[in-house]
Amino acid sequence: MWTLASIAKQIGGTVKGQLEYPISGLGTLKNAQSHQLSFLANPLYRSALASTQAGAVLLRAEDAENYQGQAIIVASPYAAYAQLTHFFDQTPKGIVGIHSQAVVSDSAKISETAAIAACAVISDEAVIGDGTTIESGAFIGARVKIGKNCRIRANAVIHHDCVLGDRVTIHSGAVLGDDGFGFAPHQGRWFKIAQIGRVVVHNDADIGSNTTIDRGALDDTIIHEGAIIDNQVQIAHNVEIGAHTAIAACCGISGSSKIGAHCVLAGGVGLVGHIEICDNVHITGMTMITKSITQAGSYSSGTAFDSTDNWKKMAVRLRKLDDMAKRLRELEGIVQRLTQD
Repeated sequence: MWTLASIAKQIGGTVKGQLEYPISGLGTLKNAQSHQLSFLANPLYRSALASTQAGAVLLRAEDAENYQGQAIIVASPYAAYAQLTHFFDQTPKGIVGIHSQAVVSDSAKISETAAIAACAVISDEAVIGDGTTIESGAFIGARVKIGKNCRIRANAVIHHDCVLGDRVTIHSGAVLGDDGFGFAPHQGRWFKIAQIGRVVVHNDADIGSNTTIDRGALDDTIIHEGAIIDNQVQIAHNVEIGAHTAIAACCGISGSSKIGAHCVLAGGVGLVGHIEICDNVHITGMTMITKSITQAGSYSSGTAFDSTDNWKKMAVRLRKLDDMAKRLRELEGIVQRLTQD
């Protein structure tokens, strides 16, 4: 059982209230109970403070001034909440050792502190580092190298020669290192190009469920340190994702594109191939990027939603823009000649 004092010590906060007040879980402002700790990070939810039943709330100093309940005062409530979730996480821990029903090659090198669950497959010459957990049904291909304290969730697939750093999480159904979409047209047919690069994932990356990251055609596909990739994202061969970049669900990134560090791609973003995105770029949802971005900032494409009738009218006008632009240039020319005369 945690107390407000012990929690505050962990996150560097200051208690407003009973130091020994017991806390056994986390909850939202709306639904938290008296034994739970909540937080206020978004000002939109400030009105919920007055009615919350939470035993205490993580608050900034300015929000705590007029709050009558118990609080832990911190500089960033959301970051403090994120840290505390790990103390209350109920995800089962892997059991150290190799389960009797796992399939492990004699040539694989597995740390004595790793946990290999039932029905996992570890192929020839694979290397599994200290404290790493390989869950049931996961497939680790030949010569794959996985660092320390990683977690490969159930039924994830990591194909041959891929490399993972330390503290990497690969969620269920993700596939790393399958073939990129490489075919050469010849005489009316497609000839498959063998994909002989790898996927290299650096420390602290997190890759979501059912995401696919294709191996490189020649050079590697690279996911840099601390990148976070949501579920159902497609990353094609030879893409490079910068450090601490966040990619939301259903994005599609075409081959050989390079995305810088500290970028954010919202849901459904698409990138054509062979372009570069500089650092600190935010791309809003459903945007299609068709050329390189060289200046940090926020970028969008498409049109905002409207009623169907209004949207159809706008679509008709959009089709006429080229003709309107030509007529405008002609009018400008006429005006210029008249003013010169």
